[in-house]
Amino acid sequence: MNDTFSAALAEIGPRLKQARAQRGVTLAELAETTGISKSTLSRLEAGQRKPSLELLLPIAAAHRIPLDRLVGVPQSGDPRVRLQPRKVNGRTVLPLTQHPGSLQAWKVIIPVDQSTPEPKTHEGYEWLYVLAGRLRLVLGDHDIVLGTGEAAEFDTRLPHWFGSTGHHPVEILSILGRQGERMHVRAKPKT
Repeated sequence: MNDTFSAALAEIGPRLKQARAQRGVTLAELAETTGISKSTLSRLEAGQRKPSLELLLPIAAAHRIPLDRLVGVPQSGDPRVRLQPRKVNGRTVLPLTQHPGSLQAWKVIIPVDQSTPEPKTHEGYEWLYVLAGRLRLVLGDHDIVLGTGEAAEFDTRLPHWFGSTGHHPVEILSILGRQGERMHVRAKPKT
């Protein structure tokens, strides 16, 4: 095996560990989700076991990330566009809009330990959609839990906070109109 392939294989273990850590999932929880033993997962992350498609496919599915992200496939597409996740206040944030407009969109992964409300206010209007997990939303005097597929919208001048329920990480889409712009729904179901 040449040095390029050896180096690529050596990087898979740390990527697996990073993906699991970003989602705040334990080895035991991942083992339960994937059906792969905890010891096998540990050896994969430590680079003591060679990764195979049989192992990587269920792990990628459990983390809801593409397989190519785990194996380090070079990015393709327009090289001027760099949609790279970053850490913001302990949350993994992936910007989905690249233009400096008034509406901004992000995919956000909130770790399990971010479950203590710290309400804040600011100018704007926000729309949240839960992709996976359960989102706790404190909005004024209301304390709401939203599940996968549920959405909320609110004026951000109202004291608000959103995070994990404390049991699992949560993945959301967030759209913020900084000047109070609201999303415009053009098609609604007949009532």
